[in-house]
Amino acid sequence: MAKTKTLDDLFLDTLKDIYYAEKQILKALPKMAKGAQNSKLKQGFEKHIAQTEGQIARLEEVFGIIGQTARGKKCEAIEGIIEEGNSILEDYKGTAAADAGLISAAQAVEHYEITRYGTLKRWAETLGHSKAVKLLNQSLEEESQTDEDLNTIAEEANATAMEGIAA
Repeated sequence: MAKTKTLDDLFLDTLKDIYYAEKQILKALPKMAKGAQNSKLKQGFEKHIAQTEGQIARLEEVFGIIGQTARGKKCEAIEGIIEEGNSILEDYKGTAAADAGLISAAQAVEHYEITRYGTLKRWAETLGHSKAVKLLNQSLEEESQTDEDLNTIAEEANATAMEGIAA
């Protein structure tokens, strides 16, 4: 008879998902930074590399809190989002629209992460993992701030794209 799945199981599976996603994002960010033409966008991607490393460390701490080994579970969603970003890098390289496209791909990543961290935080609260709640909330706040920062940079990048002139 199959084991009945619980919220603990769902929490662990989702934790593995975001752990895998963060590792893939960490690999993609240097390429995005290199492809960015806007200096603020390039700096934002570089800053997010360090943040992502910290988020991975916090996730490893959460795994420890629940008595599990940190390991990822393949996340098709993040792979698709990253592939979309790679296509933008290739298709729009050197154009005025490149940064606007990179921002759109980065925001898709951020929104995915915000959703995952928000869900995990709520489940950690329900499951009584108060230390995990604090760690997950820290990552959630960073991802939300990154999304806001991208919105600000997008104003300039979108204007540049409309003018048709590479920055």
